Amino acid sequence: MNLEGRKIIVNKSSKDLSELLKSPENYKAFMPDGLQKFETREDGFKFGLQGMPEIALKIDEVNDDKAVLKSASSSLDFALTATLKPLNENQTEVQMLFEGKFNPFIKMMVEKPLQNFINTLTDKIEAYK
Repeated sequence: MNLEGRKIIVNKSSKDLSELLKSPENYKAFMPDGLQKFETREDGFKFGLQGMPEIALKIDEVNDDKAVLKSASSSLDFALTATLKPLNENQTEVQMLFEGKFNPFIKMMVEKPLQNFINTLTDKIEAYK
């Protein structure tokens, strides 16, 4: 299952954004309303949203081109990638991409909430100062 967020322009360099995305505690600012739990770990974070099970993510790879978060649970196989495309010194085009391997039943249950989550992340990153 592949999902995409809309492309946005962030008024930060890709280097500044990648530095921001290397630190687990910075992800709290991008979480949707209804956040009930947020716990940082050495290599990632765990969060809980109202009406959803808790999700643990590890920061797998961050560079000036992308930030990749992967599921920290062996029972769920997915990655959430933020592509970072520098437009100039102070602007970067960002797009959230989700790639997951789910059976059809799970896919049917999670597709809409995941798309909403990606859209909210996109909106929060776009508004981030």
